[in-house]
Amino acid sequence: SFPGAWELIGDPPPPFPKVANCSPSLCSDISPLLKDPVAFRTLIDLLEDHLRAAFPKIDFIAGERLDSRGFLIGPPLAQRLGIGFVLIRKKGKLPGPTESISYALEYGTAELEIQSDAVEPGQKVVIVDDLLATGGTMWAACELMKRLKAEVLECLVIIELKLLKGSEKLKSIPFYSLLQYD
Repeated sequence: SFPGAWELIGDPPPPFPKVANCSPSLCSDISPLLKDPVAFRTLIDLLEDHLRAAFPKIDFIAGERLDSRGFLIGPPLAQRLGIGFVLIRKKGKLPGPTESISYALEYGTAELEIQSDAVEPGQKVVIVDDLLATGGTMWAACELMKRLKAEVLECLVIIELKLLKGSEKLKSIPFYSLLQYD
């Protein structure tokens, strides 16, 4: 975990399940970070520094679910890196031909899709989201990229909820989290 990283978003929430009626993914709130322009810029700086140090060439940042908080991180990060941003959305939200995949969530099932021409075979992609909980959504995003024959360089999140072991679902795909929370 990045030293002092919780200062970006405030104190960590109480350990799950001590928060009544709150799943761990809902209790890990990045809203304070998004409200504070200095903290948000610092977050993007940290993620940019990590990616520039880790990968000499990235073609695209891919972001999961436009209605998700993770989407708020991908475009500014892609812009900083001077590369494009690729949308991964809930089924039925993208125009044109798409690839879709069904996956399990901690509370049911869902489907994600990507435009069939979003990336070319062999292009290098980093998938970003705000949070890794059970890993189902991130796994599905990686599978979509594999179907398009893109190379997933890394899955990148702000917060990892380690107790849910979501990174295990990603198997051999490199994974980086700025903050880890038990």
